[in-house]
Amino acid sequence: MTALLELHGITKTLKGQRTPRTILDGVDLTVESGESVAILGRSGSGKSTLLSLIGLFDRPDGGRYLLGGQDITRLSERRAAALRSAEFGFVFQRFFLLKHLTAAQNVAMALVNGQGWLPRRKRRARTMAALDQVGIAHLAKHRPARLSGGEQQRVAVARALVREPRLLLADEPTGALDTETGNLVIEVMRSATERGCGLILVTHDRDHANKMRRVLRLDDGVLNPATTTPDEAWTPHSAGMQAAPSGAGPTPESAAGVSAPDGADPTREGVPR
Repeated sequence: MTALLELHGITKTLKGQRTPRTILDGVDLTVESGESVAILGRSGSGKSTLLSLIGLFDRPDGGRYLLGGQDITRLSERRAAALRSAEFGFVFQRFFLLKHLTAAQNVAMALVNGQGWLPRRKRRARTMAALDQVGIAHLAKHRPARLSGGEQQRVAVARALVREPRLLLADEPTGALDTETGNLVIEVMRSATERGCGLILVTHDRDHANKMRRVLRLDDGVLNPATTTPDEAWTPHSAGMQAAPSGAGPTPESAAGVSAPDGADPTREGVPR
């Protein structure tokens, strides 16, 4: 069966310095549908750079990137943006919520594009279901300023999950949260693997990493197994399997998976009323 994601010999070098610095040096990674993978590493080791490449915010200098067996190493920016909208969910340490929109409207941003234009009733139903999944449906009409940091992160998780992405990418999503909220966020994201979503978690928290199916460590630009964590609940069938570099980084719109048509305003189009 074709793997969800395959990286072969991925390299990345930062060249905007007197001496170029190798960040990724021949990284190999395979992720199956329904599998969860944690990536550990010291600050500056290239974890976020790797996630940025996987999320198509940046391009590798060398190597091959396959998604569902399709080579997407050298996509145009237009095609990369469309693929981000259709296939990926993103959760970052920063929440990237639009301050003038409610929690529900921020989540609905992910449905504005990427899966076609949904009828308002269906869009609202999916938005509320996603907020309910993270336990804050009762805060749907609140704007970010009225939400705690933990509540804002749960909105961001709901936004990432509402489209049911094939691959969920999380970069230090619990770094600014208390232990209880952090554990909730991890469990909600991990539950997405039960329907076949792949999950890649970049974290400094070893306890959270150990909740993933595999734990890897990035050192000197090379990705190697850190440890194996037993997870008897995970099987291919139960999982649904019968310092960023110079590239463009995430924005509130890209974190939401929005790729609006020319002239469209995604903050006004398609949000629930």
